[in-house]
Amino acid sequence: MPSQSRWPSEKTGWTPPPQLTAFIHMLSFHTWRFVASRSQSRIHSFQVVRFFSTSQRSLFCSTTMAETQSGTQTPISGASTPVPRGKAVNNKPPKKEVKILMLHGYTQSGPLFRAKTRAVEKLLVKALAPRNLIPSLIYPTAPNRLYPRDIPGYQPSSDNEGREDEEIDSWAWFRKDEATGSYRLVQQGMLQLASAIEETGGGIEGVIGFSQGGCVASILAAALERFRQPAVEHKEWVESIRAANGGQPLKFWVSYSGFWAVDQDLSAWLYQPKVKTPSLHYFGGLDTVVDESRSQGLVERSEGAVKVVHPGGHYVPVSKEWVVPLAGFVLQSLTEAPREDEEKL
Repeated sequence: MPSQSRWPSEKTGWTPPPQLTAFIHMLSFHTWRFVASRSQSRIHSFQVVRFFSTSQRSLFCSTTMAETQSGTQTPISGASTPVPRGKAVNNKPPKKEVKILMLHGYTQSGPLFRAKTRAVEKLLVKALAPRNLIPSLIYPTAPNRLYPRDIPGYQPSSDNEGREDEEIDSWAWFRKDEATGSYRLVQQGMLQLASAIEETGGGIEGVIGFSQGGCVASILAAALERFRQPAVEHKEWVESIRAANGGQPLKFWVSYSGFWAVDQDLSAWLYQPKVKTPSLHYFGGLDTVVDESRSQGLVERSEGAVKVVHPGGHYVPVSKEWVVPLAGFVLQSLTEAPREDEEKL
C-alpha cells in the first residue's frame, strides 16, 4: 500500500501537488550527507532537514519557490546568516601607528643614526605587522653642536691646525663637566625633544637610545612619569615634555650601551624611586667606550629591567638574532594590559 502523506489536508483545506509529495518522500529516505551535497550551504542544509522534522510546509513552500526562481538562498527566520565559502572572517584589530623616538649618541646626528639602524627599523616593521602595529620611527637631532676639539681622542697636530673650530655634523644632547661631573645644556637638549614630540602630534609610546641617547631615554621616561616632582631648575623642560606628549607616560624605553645620569641634580629625582616604565638594556660584551659599571648602574635604577648582552662592542647590533628580543619586548609592552602601578605613572 502506498504510504500516506503526513500532512492532514482535510484540516488545512490544502492538498500538496503530486510532484511535491514525491519529492518529500524521496528526501525522507536519504541521509544528511545526501542533502548537504546538493546544497550550497551547510547551514542552509541543516535548516532544510530541520524543516522536514517539524513539517513546516508553508515555510518550505515559500523558501523553496523563492530559491528556485531567484537562485539564491533565504535563511530561515531566527537562524544566523550563512557565511560565503572561501571568505575568512577578519578578526585583526585595526591598524595602529606606534610612534617611537630614536635618539642618537654623542657626536652623531638623527640622519646618521637612522642610516646605522635602518636594518633594525625594517625588521621591527616586519615583526609588528602581523598585529597590525605600524611603527613610526622619529630621528631628531640634538641641538648642541660639537667641534673637532670636542670629539673623544682628538689630538691637535700640524695636519689639523686651524680646524679645531670647524663646524662638523656632530651633536650632543648635553655636555659633561669633567671637573664637577655635572651636566650642561640639559635643558636645551630636552626642549629639543619636546619640540620633536609636539611636531609629531604627541602620542609617543616608546624611545630607543644609543650611548648618550640611552641615558637621555631614561631621563625622558622618568620625566614623563607624572608622579615625579622635578627639581626647580628642571621644571620648565619637564612641563614642556609632558605637555607635548599629552601628559601620557611612555609604554617602554630601550637603551643600547647607555648609562645612568650621574648629575646629582638630575639623579636625585630621576631615579628615586626607580624608573617604573618597562625597559630593555643592551650591553656590548666588548664595549670599551662605556664602562659596564655605568650601564649596570642604569639597569639597577630601572624597575624590572631586562638585560641582553651581545658579543660586540659599542654599537647597535642589527642582525636578526639581536633584533628579535627588541621586537618581542616592544610587542609585549604595547599589547600587555597595564598593571595597577603603571596606571599611576
